[in-house]
Amino acid sequence: MSTEDQAPVRRQRVAAYAVIIRDDHVLLSRLAPYLAPTERWTLPGGGIEFGEHPRDAVVREVHEETGLDARVGEQAWIDSALIAGAAGQRHAVRIVYDGWVGPDAPEPRVVETDGSTVDARWHRLDDVLSGRVPVVQLVTDALAAHLPAKRQRLAVKALIRRGDQVLLARLSAQAVETGRWTLPGGGVDHGESPETALVREVAEEAGLTPTVRSLLGVHDAHLTGNAPDGRLEDFHAVNLVYDAVVPPDLEPEVREVDGTTDAVRWVAVADITDGVLPVTDLVRFALALD
Repeated sequence: MSTEDQAPVRRQRVAAYAVIIRDDHVLLSRLAPYLAPTERWTLPGGGIEFGEHPRDAVVREVHEETGLDARVGEQAWIDSALIAGAAGQRHAVRIVYDGWVGPDAPEPRVVETDGSTVDARWHRLDDVLSGRVPVVQLVTDALAAHLPAKRQRLAVKALIRRGDQVLLARLSAQAVETGRWTLPGGGVDHGESPETALVREVAEEAGLTPTVRSLLGVHDAHLTGNAPDGRLEDFHAVNLVYDAVVPPDLEPEVREVDGTTDAVRWVAVADITDGVLPVTDLVRFALALD
């Protein structure tokens, strides 16, 4: 049989990748020179091994290519491409997941040696989308299809006064508005009454047991940012603001470790109204209700 009579080689490869966004940066891996002689960046990920679940494959591949321990969502975007070459056609099926890493994750680094990637970095989304960072088509298509996860959260917050002071908690690096001061409180667990949740949350964030008096109002906020676990979210917070009191002779202290609060103290209302202290909109909303 002559070379002309031989059927072209046809190969199929199924791989899993992750779109991992933190603030305004996306995590990318640089292809090795044998795959791309000039600089080209792609999503972290790679081939799925026989019998391996795609979600397990992408977690493994992200660690090998970036050194980071990622989580991935349940939903995926599927990309299919026929790539022609001198030896025939290659059919690439790419399963792209929404992924995220924690805010305390170390800088990325390549763990796997002699692999298909030689570098890993966070790149500004603007630089990627504008073409200043050379990427493969998969990156452009995946970012266009990627949407932050939608989440709505019911929370309870306490407006607690002591004379001309108000009790505030500072948001930690785990929170979206890091460094700002807000009212103590947090999420309502499934099946938990708002009043019970408020007592629990104030005890965790301030070490004090409040007496809940009345509902002052309802505040809501809509923002996009990274959740404490690192996941990019389209976040809608609905906050029930309560009037509450605590024993005036006890000083607050944070009891919860590695939470969204890293400090708590009594703050003069004048420091808030004068703009001396950076606070959330929730604080100003609550003070206007009282």
